[in-house]
Amino acid sequence: MERFLFLIPALPLTGFLVLALTGRRMRTGPVSMLGAGTVLVSAVLATAVSAMFLHAPPDGGAYVQRLWRWVSVGGLEPSIALYFDALALVMTLVVAWVGFFILLYSARFMRGEEGYARFFAYMDLFIGSMLLLVLAGDLIPLYAGWEGVGLCSYLLIGFWYEDPGNGRAARKAFLVTRVGDTAMAVGLFILFTHLGTLDIQGLMRGAAASWTTGSSLAVWAAALLLAGAVGKSAQVPLQIWLPDAMAGPTPVSALIHAATMVTAGVYLIARTNVLFTLAPRVQTLVAVTGILTLLLAGCSALVQRDIKRALAYSTISQVGYMFLALGVGAYSAAVFHLMTHAFFKALLFLSAGVVIQSIGHERDMFRMGGLRRELPTAFWTFLAGAASLSALPLVTAGYYSKDLVLLDTFFSVKGGTWLWLGGVMGALLTSMYAFRMVFLTFFGETRSPVSKRPGRAVQAPLLAFAALALFGGFIDVPGMLGRQAGLFPPLVTGRMGPAVVWMLKAAASLGPLAGLALAYWFYLRNREGAARRSGHRAGAFLTGFWAGGWGFDRLYGTFVVRPFLRAARISKDDLMDLIFDGLGWYLWALNSVLVRTQSGRIHNYALGLVLGAVITVGIVLIL
Repeated sequence: MERFLFLIPALPLTGFLVLALTGRRMRTGPVSMLGAGTVLVSAVLATAVSAMFLHAPPDGGAYVQRLWRWVSVGGLEPSIALYFDALALVMTLVVAWVGFFILLYSARFMRGEEGYARFFAYMDLFIGSMLLLVLAGDLIPLYAGWEGVGLCSYLLIGFWYEDPGNGRAARKAFLVTRVGDTAMAVGLFILFTHLGTLDIQGLMRGAAASWTTGSSLAVWAAALLLAGAVGKSAQVPLQIWLPDAMAGPTPVSALIHAATMVTAGVYLIARTNVLFTLAPRVQTLVAVTGILTLLLAGCSALVQRDIKRALAYSTISQVGYMFLALGVGAYSAAVFHLMTHAFFKALLFLSAGVVIQSIGHERDMFRMGGLRRELPTAFWTFLAGAASLSALPLVTAGYYSKDLVLLDTFFSVKGGTWLWLGGVMGALLTSMYAFRMVFLTFFGETRSPVSKRPGRAVQAPLLAFAALALFGGFIDVPGMLGRQAGLFPPLVTGRMGPAVVWMLKAAASLGPLAGLALAYWFYLRNREGAARRSGHRAGAFLTGFWAGGWGFDRLYGTFVVRPFLRAARISKDDLMDLIFDGLGWYLWALNSVLVRTQSGRIHNYALGLVLGAVITVGIVLIL
């Protein structure tokens, strides 16, 4: 079965090629069947390979499929290879199955939109690129997949390109992530030039054998890869692109947030964990980045009016938990939370999409309200997603993954009490903004009439994701990852008495419950009082500051964008531009002369031939 491993990314990429070349001439039914069908077959194949992997683990703990040798120069023979281990297994199943259900939802949700085939082509390319990224055994396919998801994010965020605002959001996402991508490329070059291979596992073995803990090369390589991860996963200080990415269609938002773009950075750090173990200061920076991001984004989500922007800040915050776990060495916990997050975040976006489409594309939560009776399926599934996002104890998947992150943070020698307290505070904020969305959208008086109700094709993915958001926490991802010797370094912890563990679990559970109680009081029972307090000068300032993303956009605009544009205006007439302008003028003048020779008069052409012959004969006789 492992010989068919290449088909997992190849099938969605084939779907993209067929739709890109022939999609305009196809009807909507065949387009959606081809777009979703190729991803479904890929997901089924990934499940079969995973089942065989778990039933009879291969020698070395991984399937390796070398497709072809790229080049052979001076003893260097890099190949295009795929690598399937326990980490790739989890990521592949999440990307393929979540991607399929989102495409199944999109088949009906996007019907009637201009560019229907183009949408499915881009989505297939997005999923195929992410599958290539997580299955890459060498830097070449890894970098191809990394760049592919960046390109697709630009294409899909700006899908409705007729609106200039959507184009700006797409360019912003592309340019901001390019900052991190450039740093990552430099980091990969450092690894290749000093370790002499493009094989990822070979690089990790070479780094462990050649570099000592804290060596400058290890620190630089890890720091540069961290910059790439921060850009793709929208962490501080490169988080500014993700809220604006809500300009794309709702299924695009679900795919970016749940299964592709923002999880790529988490996967990169987990895959190259050896480097971060060799660079303890950079690994600590990963944890600090995560805790800052989850708290800042949590505050911003708490004051958003746009339901999709609130969910966007929620994603930034939850990925912060994953970075926190990676930073303290709890790699299994980070991947576990990545999986459960994919379930409940896809559910929340798709449920929000039903609400938005049902009330005339309204996204302001303060213009919603009272929709739980009109849209019962959307209400109950959104409630399940919000409960899992909030990590309500015992009954949600998010509880089990977030609880593991917090426990490992407290007990890890690289973690500690302060990081744990920050995580608990983040859990309280998460529950507050999650149930704020529930109460504002589905409770209270009705403000926007429902003009459209979802069909079964849209409701089926919601129900599937709701089941995963509630029960997905029972999938033993940490145990499976822990059983793979050498996949992740063991978590180094202090003393873990059972009484302390239960006390920490109880304390961590109070955060989500307290957040739920506060959200109930402020946004359901005492909504007018909350509105009055936010209208005060201090409340209005804080609300505006948090809603604007803590001023990061203004900061970049002042110190990066405007100086760059000013410098570009000043240098637009420099010497190099004059040279190229002169070359352009010369070509234009030459073209003007040559155009005059094409008069359409045959006797002029004949005269030219005779003159040319005479001149040629004369030159030959003279020479």
